[in-house]
Amino acid sequence: MGAYNNDGVLSPIYSLGSSHDVRISKHVHDNVHGNIYLDPLSVKFIDTEEFQRLRELKQLGVTHMVYPGGVHSRFEHSLGVYWLAGEAVQKLKNYQGSDLDIDRFDLQTVKIAGLLHDVGHGPFSHLFEREFLPQVRNGFHWSHEDMSVKMVDHIVNQHHIDIDREMIKRVEEMILASSEFAMPRSSREKRFLYEIVANGRNGIDVDKFDYIVRDCRACGLGCNFEFQRLMETMRVMDDEICYRAKDYLTVHKLFATRADLYRTVYTHPKVKAIELMVVDALVKANDYLDIASHIEDPSQYWKLDDTIIRTIETAPNEELKEARDLILRIRRRNLYQFCNEYAVPKDKMENFKNVTAQDIVCSQKSGVTLKEEDVAVCNVRIDLTRGRHSPLESINFFQDYDSEEKFTIREDHISHLLPTSYQDMLVRVYSKKPELVGAISEAFENFQLKTYGVKAQVHATPEKKKRRILS
Repeated sequence: MGAYNNDGVLSPIYSLGSSHDVRISKHVHDNVHGNIYLDPLSVKFIDTEEFQRLRELKQLGVTHMVYPGGVHSRFEHSLGVYWLAGEAVQKLKNYQGSDLDIDRFDLQTVKIAGLLHDVGHGPFSHLFEREFLPQVRNGFHWSHEDMSVKMVDHIVNQHHIDIDREMIKRVEEMILASSEFAMPRSSREKRFLYEIVANGRNGIDVDKFDYIVRDCRACGLGCNFEFQRLMETMRVMDDEICYRAKDYLTVHKLFATRADLYRTVYTHPKVKAIELMVVDALVKANDYLDIASHIEDPSQYWKLDDTIIRTIETAPNEELKEARDLILRIRRRNLYQFCNEYAVPKDKMENFKNVTAQDIVCSQKSGVTLKEEDVAVCNVRIDLTRGRHSPLESINFFQDYDSEEKFTIREDHISHLLPTSYQDMLVRVYSKKPELVGAISEAFENFQLKTYGVKAQVHATPEKKKRRILS
């Protein structure tokens, strides 16, 4: 029996290779994918406090304070990735099953990997690992993918989940497939299965399929990327997933839409201002609450989620006053003030070093004496997914289903309107005190002149913003 999709078309998800009837399966209705059917093993993982914690982790961190609709959680995203992972494997099985030797074990493994790929995420999206931990654990390397693997082991042991050890091993390898901890490609069996949830080879995976569509919908952005087209027409050749040559623009739209989300949503100037304040609050609270120590033990880590801010905000302890005051400023919209930004010139990006508050303070000439603690700097990197390289360079295409040849497509053979550069580097400066916007803006302009010989920013900081004094 199959499951009906949003268009009323029978989906073959459970028509092949499935041992249970979806009529007696648990299912949830998702606002992106429609009905999601949950197999019994997946339910065992879902019905744990460690997985339920994902309900308290907003997918977009603090973005909902700028885009009010962006309140969806990593819980629903994980269910979406679980569903798409299963669909992807099932479609490959339907079309190439005899050649690829895909079995129920493979289907179940990829689905569980999709379900659990984000179970190790920290509070406030990537802010926890990229901004907070480096300040309180200097030199200590940590990633949410590595923590997800530890959490998977913890859940299996804590809840005595009966699951094949080989399946768990492969699930963990699939979670790490796009990270620096990924196994060498040559050591994997059925390598194409490792490109479905987290694709370290070219970045096309069902994780992106889900969050791009889900985030666009939540934040009110248009999305003309159709992942369904890629899911339906993909093909495995030489143990890797390839795409029809005629779908090259759909592939490009995937990365272009992702970059647009980064520019307009994830790194919106006010979103970054709030993130800077949350990081400062967490750092100030860390000594008293020992927040960072949670990463050392999965049995403690699952207790850490976005509600840590509420803990700080409502605690009466004097030790948390500075952190509490920062959260109050966020509530009252007394944010760090965005002064200005510039895009690093293309010919300077290769040797670019992150700009620091010290760089700005050292560029002041006269007037108010600035201190480093008055200034916040964001170095924002936005790319299509492979840094300064075109994503099409690592994607193989095929002409038609009778063809046995795979090939890459050069962008200059597609269109001269596609970008000639694949990465933006923005330098943004904020004033932590409204009355210092003018002085910091001037110092920032001096820094640009000293570094590039010109003011690289698009326009001057508005005089109205410079004159703002906190009443």
